[in-house]
Amino acid sequence: MNSKSLKSKLAVAAIIALSITSLTACGGKNKVAETQAAPGLPAVTANAGAAPTITAPTGTPPATLQTQDIIVGTGAPVLATTLTVQYTLMTWSNGKIVESSWTGGQPATFPLSGVIAGWQQGLPGAKVGGRRLLVIPASLGYGPNGSGPIGPNETLIFVVDIIGVS
Repeated sequence: MNSKSLKSKLAVAAIIALSITSLTACGGKNKVAETQAAPGLPAVTANAGAAPTITAPTGTPPATLQTQDIIVGTGAPVLATTLTVQYTLMTWSNGKIVESSWTGGQPATFPLSGVIAGWQQGLPGAKVGGRRLLVIPASLGYGPNGSGPIGPNETLIFVVDIIGVS
C-alpha cells in the first residue's frame, strides 16, 4: 500500500471516529426528538424552545386527564402560582390546532387558579424548562357548552412549555 493511499484511509477513519465521538458526546441533542406517546395519544416533538409538532390523535378519547412529560424541566415546580407558558391547543375530534401562543410570538402569563380544571390538575409538578402534554376530557375543559371555537364536550390536547413561575 502506498503512503498516499494509507494517508487517505487514515484520514477517512479519523473523520468517522471524530463524527461518532461528536454524536455520542452531544447525546443526539441537535436532532428533533419525538416522544413515544401512550397508545392512541398524540406524539409530540421535544424540540425545546420551538413550537411543538403534534400528531393527530386516534381512537376514542380518554375519559380521564392524561399527562405526559415530553421534556422534564429542571427549574422551579408549578404550584398554585402565576405561570408564564407557551402552549398549543389541538382538539381531539378533528386533530386541528385551535390556538397557539407560539404563533403570536409572546408567551401567556396567568394565575393557575384562573384556567380550566384540566390545567389546574395537570400542570402542578411540572418544572420550568419542561414541556407537558395534557389530554383533557370535556368535564375538566369547557364541558357541554364549549367555548368559542371549542365545541361542546370536546376533548382538548394541550402541549405546554413552562417558561416561568412566580
